[in-house]
Amino acid sequence: MSETKTFTAEEIAKHYTRDDIWIVVHGKVYDVTGFLDEHPGGEEVILEHAGIDATEAFEDIGHSEDARELLAHLLIGDLEGAPPTASTRNEKASASGDHEGLRSKQN
Repeated sequence: MSETKTFTAEEIAKHYTRDDIWIVVHGKVYDVTGFLDEHPGGEEVILEHAGIDATEAFEDIGHSEDARELLAHLLIGDLEGAPPTASTRNEKASASGDHEGLRSKQN
């Protein structure tokens, strides 16, 4: 049996661009990059939560069991420590000089 990978908030916050999107839901880390164009609610909501904890948004919309099963296929690991926030993601973008990536996500 393979060991589950763990990711810190700082690691997750690096994955916030259209070409590389990770989210956290209930302490689990998901790579949703390939699902962006398929999301029935549109790509905007995923982009808004890229690189951060999306648990509240995921639960507020009332996703179906089918959606939860689909999410399970995108699981890449577990969150280690506190969940990433928008400020964590923004700090990573600022440090890397990727201000354009943040602006395009916010528009």
